[in-house]
This record gives sequence, C-alpha cells and structure tokens, in this order.
Amino acid sequence: MSTPYQQYPQGVSDKSKMVAGILGILLGGFGVGRFYMGHTKIGVLQLVVTLVTCGFGALWGTIDGILILVNGGVDGQGRPLRD
Repeated sequence: MSTPYQQYPQGVSDKSKMVAGILGILLGGFGVGRFYMGHTKIGVLQLVVTLVTCGFGALWGTIDGILILVNGGVDGQGRPLRD
C-alpha cells in the first residue's frame, strides 16, 4: 500500500500551482485557493474581508491567484507547490 505522497519527489507538495492560481483568480474572494493550499486562516480572512467590504475584498483573492501562478507558493506544510 502506498501513500499519496510517494508519487511526488520528497519536499514537493501534492498540490498544483496551476490549480491553486486558477482557484484564486476565479473564487479568490471566498478564499478557495488558500483553502486548497492548506492555508485555512488566510482563506477565512479572505472570505471575511470580501463579506465586510461588500465584495470589493475579492480583489485580494484575484491578485493572490495571479501571484501564485507567477511566483509559485507553498502548501500548508511549507512544501513548494508542484508545477
């Protein structure tokens, strides 16, 4: 029996940079990209900011998604996202 982490090189996340970035762009106001990456606190914060600002805070999630696509990022355990 193998664990899901054995199919990727050690030190690299099983989460995709492309998926995290697209989720951030499309659903960033709800924090979905950050929830996917394992950053629950930031995801909740993005959701609260979007609700408090009547939707204008969704710009944070969109910019966050673009930056993840360009620069990459790390998952909740600090491992770099795979390409």
